[in-house]
Amino acid sequence: MGFYGRYVLPTLTELAMKSEAARTERARIVPRASGVVLEIGVGSGLNIPIYGDAVRKLYALDPSAELLRMARRRAQRATFPVEFLQHPAEAIPLGDGTVDTAVTTWTLCTIPDAVAALREIRRVLRPDSRLIFIEHGRSTDPGVVRWQDRLTPLWRKVSGGCHLNRPIDQLLAQGGFQVSEMERGYMAGPRIGAYLYRGIARPDGAGADKC
Repeated sequence: MGFYGRYVLPTLTELAMKSEAARTERARIVPRASGVVLEIGVGSGLNIPIYGDAVRKLYALDPSAELLRMARRRAQRATFPVEFLQHPAEAIPLGDGTVDTAVTTWTLCTIPDAVAALREIRRVLRPDSRLIFIEHGRSTDPGVVRWQDRLTPLWRKVSGGCHLNRPIDQLLAQGGFQVSEMERGYMAGPRIGAYLYRGIARPDGAGADKC
């Protein structure tokens, strides 16, 4: 990893994720996490102040040492213990069935093998647990999709691997989840990167209904 990926990209990522639109989306759903929580791609820790009193412990996972350094500063004021895990999402260093809630916010777009990561998340979740997600991805507008497909190869190179065009609903199904709640639509910003999937998914076979 060069200078750009190690130092410049983490700062740019934090700035992008601190937008008013992103903060509004986080505030709508992140506080629903409870129990032992695993956040995949904790980044600079922007979700940490949003978690509610129902959180007993947070496992904060991210492969970036620089982003975790930023997150540790935010965790100093947390009212629950935070354990940082510098690991990729495809290899979560936790035992089977040890997590009550998993959280991903603007994360599945960047993970190299998103389906493998979702299967790992499913492995560490308890059978009656849930995955809370806010992800940007493939639009339902054909015109926007054409631009997402055209720009993704270049965008990946400058954004740390981010895909503009991943079909989040399909990835969740392939990763072993059933969606119990989901809203889709554009948030503020350029449409190629502003189409959101927001909701709750449960491990397949845990009694959730497909949307």
